Amino acid sequence: MMNIVGVRPGKVQEIIAIGAHYETKFFSDFTFVGANDNCSGTGLLLEIARVISSTTDPSLDFTYWFIFLDGEEAFLNWTETDSLYGSRHLVKVLKDNGKIYQIKAMILLDMIGDKDLNIYKETNSSAWLTKIIWTTAEEMGYEKIFLSREMLIVDDHIPFLNAGISSIDIIDFTYGGNKSPGLYWHTPHDTLDKVCKKSLEIVGRVVLESLPRIESYLK
Repeated sequence: MMNIVGVRPGKVQEIIAIGAHYETKFFSDFTFVGANDNCSGTGLLLEIARVISSTTDPSLDFTYWFIFLDGEEAFLNWTETDSLYGSRHLVKVLKDNGKIYQIKAMILLDMIGDKDLNIYKETNSSAWLTKIIWTTAEEMGYEKIFLSREMLIVDDHIPFLNAGISSIDIIDFTYGGNKSPGLYWHTPHDTLDKVCKKSLEIVGRVVLESLPRIESYLK
């Protein structure tokens, strides 16, 4: 496995990390494309990295890390030891080299490409990050996508939270329906025709618009 970290140096050494797992789950009985889980988050992360790295916005002072995580999926059945391999390893490395305390916030993007996008407030996530992003989304007119309903998800943000880093998981776990986890999750139907570029654009714009507010909160 291999994590990939891109860095945009900032005016200060404090880091805001934006991440997504880029691997897909292996199934022996069918071909799993993973167009939404999590090519959607990976593709959006690439675009966010491009936008932030080319911006001259004076309100973005922090250093930004763009973290492409491997090994989110379980090999067999999801447990604390069979899941989140990449994020658990990265947090351990950062603890060992003393850089963990430079990361002040982590934004995780997972399954954000559904045509019928419904993003619930993930209850493990840091409350202040959730408030900023949901307030921003509402002001931008996306209150029907960033919903007030809550859902608990265990994802790559958990090792960061356990390390004391404020983190949020932006995820639509009702993929292909209004129930969790949705009809298309971990099935042969998770293909490109189910993914909507407008959904990726909305999440991307909300994240980018939230960053100056997140920096302001952290200063």
